[in-house]
Amino acid sequence: MSDEQDLGAVREEIDGIDREIQTLINRRARCAQQVAEIKLGEQHAARERGEDPGEVVFYRPEREAQVLARIVERNEGPLPAENVAYIFRELMSACLALEQPLRVAYLGPEGTFTQAAALKHFGHGAVCVSQATIDGVFTQVESGACNYGVVPVENSTEGMVSHTLDSFLDSPLCIAGEVELRITHHLLVAPGTEPAAVTRICAHQQALAQCRNWLDAHWPQVEREAVSSNGEAARLAAGEGGVAAVAGDMAAEQYNLERIAEHIEDRRDNTTRFLVIGRQEVAPSGRDKTSIIVSSRNKPGALFALLDPFRRGGVSLTRIDTRPSRTEKWAYVFFIEFEGHLQDENVAAILRELEEQSILLKPLGSYPRAVL
Repeated sequence: MSDEQDLGAVREEIDGIDREIQTLINRRARCAQQVAEIKLGEQHAARERGEDPGEVVFYRPEREAQVLARIVERNEGPLPAENVAYIFRELMSACLALEQPLRVAYLGPEGTFTQAAALKHFGHGAVCVSQATIDGVFTQVESGACNYGVVPVENSTEGMVSHTLDSFLDSPLCIAGEVELRITHHLLVAPGTEPAAVTRICAHQQALAQCRNWLDAHWPQVEREAVSSNGEAARLAAGEGGVAAVAGDMAAEQYNLERIAEHIEDRRDNTTRFLVIGRQEVAPSGRDKTSIIVSSRNKPGALFALLDPFRRGGVSLTRIDTRPSRTEKWAYVFFIEFEGHLQDENVAAILRELEEQSILLKPLGSYPRAVL
């Protein structure tokens, strides 16, 4: 058999596999429609009985996390686990949109890394709604205008995003998930702009910090301006002469910008973590984290007393941060993140002990750990 015949046979096999895949995708979509019909039927039946049916919940974060974890575990290649997870996430997103498209608020404008994180977590079947501020994201979800929100909370080199932490102090929202996103920065300008014409470099303050050494070495004399987001910086670069933006691929595409330098972040492992916020508590997925806010009385050994129950309970802390209290000068609240779920017996025992010795204890929610 000739090479051309071999190639034709392989292509014919691919066409057959594609037909099988398409049949299975549509079969899965019909199952998703049946799920929606069952849930709506249960809601209707509750109304008929004179009961409060509550809000129909179509999206289950713990269920999606379990499915994606199993997909990653059984992946045998040659496609990397990250690519396979992306394909299935988009499939689940499209099927969920048949039930009810999710509205997801994110820190905008379009082209920000937060939008990229929202799409990574919810897929392109979700309706992403840009907000100018982190407070705006919280407001959209609290009001019910959006089902979920996505906000940045931590960068691997620059630490916590304090505004996000502060927003949880007065918000009734729960954390419903987390997203980790590898951050790659480029220096972007409007088409035709010569590097010598750049007089100002704009970016979010975190992005400027993540590229500080590179900018010091290559553009030490150019003014740097912190703006509300990298997407806003890209918008300025597209509309104002002499402005360059530090931003990523999505912003470059969204605003039709050219790269005059690529991969300018100081660390190649630069990663940002984002939180998904919602109105409903999330059931255990088997691979969870929990976040709480706690404040103790100002006395010797107070921090040790807050942390020791975790040691004795065998629970691993993954993050602890402090923020100034809004009720008392020189007093602080602790944001503590740890492995486990609020429904776990050992976690519940720890929180009961913390409640007895603290002046504030606010669980922010349990949520599935990021799969990839």
